[in-house]
Amino acid sequence: MISIAVDAMGGDHFPKSEVEGVIQAVRQYPVRVLLVGREEVVRPELERQCPGWKSLNIQLIHATEYITMEDSAAKAVRSKKDSSIRVACRLVRDGEAAGVVSAGNTGAIMATAKLVQGVAPGVERPALATTLPTGTGQPSIVVDVGANVDCTAEMLAQFAVMGECYARNVLHIVNPRVGLLSIGEEEHKGNELTKQATPLLKSLPLNFIGNVEGRDIFRGTVDVVVCDGFVGNIVLKVGEGVADMMKSLLREGLGATPVRRAGAFLAKGGFQELKRRTDYTEYGGAPLLGVKGGACIICHGSSNANAIKNAVRVAMEYAQTGVNARIEAELGRPVGNG
Repeated sequence: MISIAVDAMGGDHFPKSEVEGVIQAVRQYPVRVLLVGREEVVRPELERQCPGWKSLNIQLIHATEYITMEDSAAKAVRSKKDSSIRVACRLVRDGEAAGVVSAGNTGAIMATAKLVQGVAPGVERPALATTLPTGTGQPSIVVDVGANVDCTAEMLAQFAVMGECYARNVLHIVNPRVGLLSIGEEEHKGNELTKQATPLLKSLPLNFIGNVEGRDIFRGTVDVVVCDGFVGNIVLKVGEGVADMMKSLLREGLGATPVRRAGAFLAKGGFQELKRRTDYTEYGGAPLLGVKGGACIICHGSSNANAIKNAVRVAMEYAQTGVNARIEAELGRPVGNG
């Protein structure tokens, strides 16, 4: 049975959401969870939510410290050597867990994973990938969404390989279409980075479809979108904002009059489908592609139990499909600095 380490002290509402999500995960999936955190904090929550938790595939691992959202990532990683996220990453490094899940400080998680687990051969820097909904119902992957603000063309080529491998093996997308995010479909458009990256991407054994624009992400005309972390993070935050606005407008508009409320009731199924497609908790979290040892899934700080449960599922599937080994094999070819 695959073991996944879960940081119980990371999210905005720790350890309630983490404990609830872990209980749901071990009941639904063939997975064992190593729940890492301060025992005097986590154990009472386990007892409260599930008095018989010891009969489940959950093992409580004690960590004396934890990193807060307000902590400086670099300082916390150096000073808090027994933090819950560091202990969780050590479990992956030492082969006791096949992946780690955390809803904590994103910068600290990335820094800790790189320091403790290390970077896979052929990877200059790990990249953060996120899954976004599309009009077709099949999600698209955007790489990178914040791990690397300044990138080289070689790094974008590596992101393409890692993202395509993740889409093919974990999301089961056959022959994923890979696009380079730019301001126009024509090759001569874009900045120096995109112009330098295009020939590298063309040379890769991928289904590279050329430049794509921001609107293509949500249309579902591309499966893997490659960009630097600065642009990718803006795409992610704009997408979240638009989704929240649309939901708010629908709630306000359809509840304004009795007639609209009646219409909303009749269209309830359609609204539920919209909510499902735009619900980030269904996708679990964002994998940090390119670290050694196993999956590193970073969840939103406000993740609820459903998000944690699905993040554990994603980490399990990541391990089952051997994505890391496949990425290393792909990057063993003459790509970038690999």
